[in-house]
Amino acid sequence: MVTATWPGVRPEWSRTVDVPSTSAADAPGTVRTWHLLDNGEELARRGMTPVGTLLCVHGNPTWSYLWRSLLAAGTDPAQLWRVIAVDQLDMGYSERTGAFRRLADRINDLGDLTETLGLEGPVVTVGHDWGGVISLGWALAHPTQLTGVILNNTAVHQPSESRIPPALRLALHPAVHTWGTRTSDSFLRVTHSLASPPLPAEVRNAYMAPYRGTHRRGGVGNFVADIPVDADHPSFPALDAVAEGLRTLKVPALMLWGPRDPIFSDRYLKDLIHRLPHAQVHRFEGAGHLLAEDRDIATPVFQWLAGQAQDKDRHGAGTRPEAMADGAATPEPEAFRPLWDELGTLADSDSAAETAVAEMASDGSVARSLSWHGLNRRVLDVAAGLREAGVASGSRVSLMVPPGVDLTVALYACLRLGAVVVVADAGLGTKGLSRAVKGATPDFLIGIDKALAAAAALGWPGRRISVQDLPVIRRRALKVETSLSTLARRAADGAAEHNASVDPEAPAAVLFTSGSTGPAKGVLYTHRQLAATRDTLAETFDIRPGARLVAGFAPFALLGPALGAVSVTPDMDVTAPRTLTARALADAVAAIDATVVFAAPAALRNVLATRDGISEAGQTALDGVQLLLSAGAPIPEPLLAEVQQLVPGASLHTPYGMTEALPVTDISLQEIQAAEAGVGTVKGAGNGVCVGRPVHGARIAVLPLAEDGTASDSPPTLEAGVTGEVLVSAPHVKDSYDRLWLTQQGSASPAGWHRTGDVGHFDAEGRLWVEGRLQHVVTAPGKAVTPIGAEQAVERLDGVGLAAVAGVGPAGTQAIVAVVETVPKVRKAGPAAPHLAQRVRAAAREVGVDVSAVLVVASQPTDIRHNAKIDRARLSAWAARVLAGGRPGKP
Repeated sequence: MVTATWPGVRPEWSRTVDVPSTSAADAPGTVRTWHLLDNGEELARRGMTPVGTLLCVHGNPTWSYLWRSLLAAGTDPAQLWRVIAVDQLDMGYSERTGAFRRLADRINDLGDLTETLGLEGPVVTVGHDWGGVISLGWALAHPTQLTGVILNNTAVHQPSESRIPPALRLALHPAVHTWGTRTSDSFLRVTHSLASPPLPAEVRNAYMAPYRGTHRRGGVGNFVADIPVDADHPSFPALDAVAEGLRTLKVPALMLWGPRDPIFSDRYLKDLIHRLPHAQVHRFEGAGHLLAEDRDIATPVFQWLAGQAQDKDRHGAGTRPEAMADGAATPEPEAFRPLWDELGTLADSDSAAETAVAEMASDGSVARSLSWHGLNRRVLDVAAGLREAGVASGSRVSLMVPPGVDLTVALYACLRLGAVVVVADAGLGTKGLSRAVKGATPDFLIGIDKALAAAAALGWPGRRISVQDLPVIRRRALKVETSLSTLARRAADGAAEHNASVDPEAPAAVLFTSGSTGPAKGVLYTHRQLAATRDTLAETFDIRPGARLVAGFAPFALLGPALGAVSVTPDMDVTAPRTLTARALADAVAAIDATVVFAAPAALRNVLATRDGISEAGQTALDGVQLLLSAGAPIPEPLLAEVQQLVPGASLHTPYGMTEALPVTDISLQEIQAAEAGVGTVKGAGNGVCVGRPVHGARIAVLPLAEDGTASDSPPTLEAGVTGEVLVSAPHVKDSYDRLWLTQQGSASPAGWHRTGDVGHFDAEGRLWVEGRLQHVVTAPGKAVTPIGAEQAVERLDGVGLAAVAGVGPAGTQAIVAVVETVPKVRKAGPAAPHLAQRVRAAAREVGVDVSAVLVVASQPTDIRHNAKIDRARLSAWAARVLAGGRPGKP
């Protein structure tokens, strides 16, 4: 063994141990030689006492080299852990025994080793691939030593209704097995090729080193042959014992997962979560089978270990925020009323026959509607039908239905059952939507025909239920079991008897972010938090039962009935806000004599662009609107002023919020105008968008920015003029990020706050100004520059539409580039004409930003959901290419 050829491994870690074997695979008295990577001697030599031991077990065809990052991290004085990474017998640099070792033998072998080592607790097992099963087998056999388990891409159960992964089926095929796993090194090379990004040559060579030569690969082939493909396999009883024993394991657990694994996919993660429901889970989007190579796992592992030692609160955001200078206390939770509470009340009231929910047709008429009585009855019927179909408390149900009557019914029916609704709209795009659905691993999928076809084509998980009845051939082709219509008809007689009580702290919904700043994240809400969102909206905007709401934004379409508001969905593609026309808006307002309108900024832009299509009757209807809400992206004051002319009787508000907390602050048009004019505050305090003051029940603060543009470790502050990351605390803030434990930990520090990722400051009047996203801060020489202030200054220029500021170059020395969308649109993207560049630089300089280069585009790259959030990271990469002399193309 030459450790110099193992990059990242210190020579003193490598050792061998002679272990008396008690395995049935060996004759009595047999002694086997194991190879380990063990940092214990290093810690002892340095006089350091570890907290405990990580017992790391590799799978096939890797070896202890897989865990080198944990070995290095365990010697950090701040997190001392002895790390023992074993080479299983017949693998790595351990002895080639010549015996076929089954799963039970390998679990027993590991016990022999730890007994010889005299290993005492506390021990946390770490396992990957089939090493995960073996490590769990050891854990179940050594409960007095065990204090935790960590798993990477493994499985303990093969569902009877599905076949093993294709890659393993191929490796097991008689025509392939011996040649692929022993005679050649194909199995190793294929496994190594799963790394993303690809393994460096020296790392790949280190993985190959112990398996050079057919005589060194017997264990590789035997490992594959020992996969229990069915209940008749000799190792099935041992696997089943581990799988069932896992349900009794009460120690803390952490699962780190690479979802791009063609072998251990998310379906195996779902099974593990079912068996270890208390486990904390983090899925690394884009990572695959060799997770320890694809991502830094040492940081989350040791962060989790430290958290366990401190008995850290799992949710973080559920604790009381630390004291602030103003001494204000977090309000106590209000009495819980489930989200559907108002439906039953109105169904039994004098308003029972009045319209509750409606959706518009393209000709301006009402396409469908339900009264309050009809809506409540339909929800009860569908809930009862879903219960008979197997939907239970805790079941995950993906709703792939456009906003309107059907989605409203399905949503409230699922919530009444205690099911967890998964809402990922088509606005994420095909790739993003597929990633979201697969990551959430729903048990059921309720969808329209188009969504069901996508589910069949893209392999989305979940038993499938259509909205409407489908022809038999179509139903079979899409593997649809039944429909909501059928379920409602079958259950109509007994639906009213269903008990609607749920645990307020139980999970209720997983809602996905827009994906505008990275892969869309699932945001988990409890029933209490959903109810708190309803109550916050009601109190902040005085939306009471009897209000009439036009919902051009999906969340409001779903919350309307919870508020007791008559809700109508206008004729538009809700996944593309800019498809809302002025005529469609007016028709929807007229249909219910709406008093409240919610529309995204991109929708309002198109409404203004198409206002010539409004009839006299349509304008009369718009004149009756009393409140207009718009959120999702910064809204320039001039745009709001134009909207005011369209709805002259309405109070215009632009609440600031996010999927994790809707809303956080609120401000009216008049308040924006006063703030921007410097009324009651310091002139020029508005470097950004003024979003006002906290909504009912919410508190906000900022974490000051450090010199490098990141949030510092300073305490949260309310001090005026200090730019930092915006924090929020409120009863309606999300519970956690779904299966993103590491992300949740980062978002919930300081304890009791949610870190929004937005950057802003308070003015002297206590109003919050948002300056952009933390990840979009430009680190120019000597200072950090936030983008929105300069962007708004540039957007006020004639001939400029949307503008974006981005950084080009290394952090700390970035050049500031302005990318502008011209009006009319340019035919070719690239450097701006000199006169435009001069005007843009001058406008940005007025707010203290020195722009180095100005580029023009026909249209900015925006997110699909809002059509307004500009992808500045993409623009930055594009601008760098253009400024380096590359062909512009499209950003």
